[in-house]
Amino acid sequence: MIYHDKAPTLEETRTDQPPAYPLSHPAAAREINNRPGHRKVPAPLPACTLLDKARNFKTAAQLREIGLYPYFRTISSAQDTEVMIEGKKVLMLGSNSYLGLTNHPKIKEAARAAVEKYGTGCAGSRFLNGTLDIHLELESALAKLVNKEAVLLYSTGFQVNLGVISALVGKGEYVLGDKSNHASIVEGCLLSQGKFLRFAHKDMAALESRLQKLEPEAGKLIVADGVFSMEGDIIQLPELCRIANQHGAAVMVDDAHAIGVLGRNGAGTPSHFGVTDQVHLIMGTFSKSLASLGGFIAADGGTIDYLKHHSRALIFSASMSPANAAAVLAALQIMLAEPERSAQLWRNTRRMKQGLRELGFDLGDSETPILPVYCGNLMLAFKMCKRLQDEGLFVNPVVSPAVAPGQELIRVSLMATHTDKQVDFALDKLGKVGKELGLI
Repeated sequence: MIYHDKAPTLEETRTDQPPAYPLSHPAAAREINNRPGHRKVPAPLPACTLLDKARNFKTAAQLREIGLYPYFRTISSAQDTEVMIEGKKVLMLGSNSYLGLTNHPKIKEAARAAVEKYGTGCAGSRFLNGTLDIHLELESALAKLVNKEAVLLYSTGFQVNLGVISALVGKGEYVLGDKSNHASIVEGCLLSQGKFLRFAHKDMAALESRLQKLEPEAGKLIVADGVFSMEGDIIQLPELCRIANQHGAAVMVDDAHAIGVLGRNGAGTPSHFGVTDQVHLIMGTFSKSLASLGGFIAADGGTIDYLKHHSRALIFSASMSPANAAAVLAALQIMLAEPERSAQLWRNTRRMKQGLRELGFDLGDSETPILPVYCGNLMLAFKMCKRLQDEGLFVNPVVSPAVAPGQELIRVSLMATHTDKQVDFALDKLGKVGKELGLI
């Protein structure tokens, strides 16, 4: 077949194309997508018992009916200290942008420049055609940050835990995890072919008891969050490493909520405790302090090479987009050049934490910018979330299965870019709503 320079493109031959998004206003796009009159009514599908659970799921609909549904709230602005929801400015205390970098002009410019150079995607996996020089540059920068020999990028943080744990833990081996670990760790453990054992939250005696019952020669991996994403507390990593060493177990730390928050230059929990050399694998994400999307695993070179050829979540997934990778590189540069951001994050945390405790709220054992305001009741958490939004404050309700029943909470998280005025505004509204609902 001969191709001619002036052959009409597919787009040129179409006369009925709808206008491309974005239009002049998002509402116009919604109107196009919801126009009536041109859609055929689908024929009823045959009966299918598999989907009965979906047809019978009414919880979300019931919460919507009473105005307490708290999920999938639509934000129409950048993720900053203030966001726009339904045309109203709301103070954001539900974001994981700990360093406040998601709207930084240098990061946005880096993402634009990457699109100009590389396009919008890689059209393949890292294993085949999807490895760019910018990926290798980012892996090198991250390895230097966390002081490990090598790093491997994944398209999301969830995929890191899913792909690493399932690839490393095989038949006849064991993976042990804290009961408060993130869901992605749990899914990675369940996907592995080894036996999954859990121990009570931060209970090192329980962990040691589990290990004592296992065959000494069996492969073992202990996985824990560095900072627990709902409770805001920190794993006792030195003690965990000591126990792991005694029993010949490898240690993996999920530092999704610690990168940029703990450790030298924001290097995370192992750096915070000075035990980087005792932690075999360090996992991190880019959707929090690093203002992007994706994740990484850091380890020795041999382990990373093994994962490159055995981790199905990596091999069979499209690689991280160029814009996302460039954004992380720019965020890393800012984080390293501006340590005052981390210092301000901790000042904001202390101010908010002291204020909440003075109001009488139960914050559990939080040690980080994640402050859990315990409610202890599912409906109370939903009501508090709704009332706080009415008062101009965005927070997240956390209920089962993210926490155990009876441990429901409102998750408050701080950013380096919050001002004292914003923190004080939040304390005023939290106090008002907390008293109104009988929580304090």
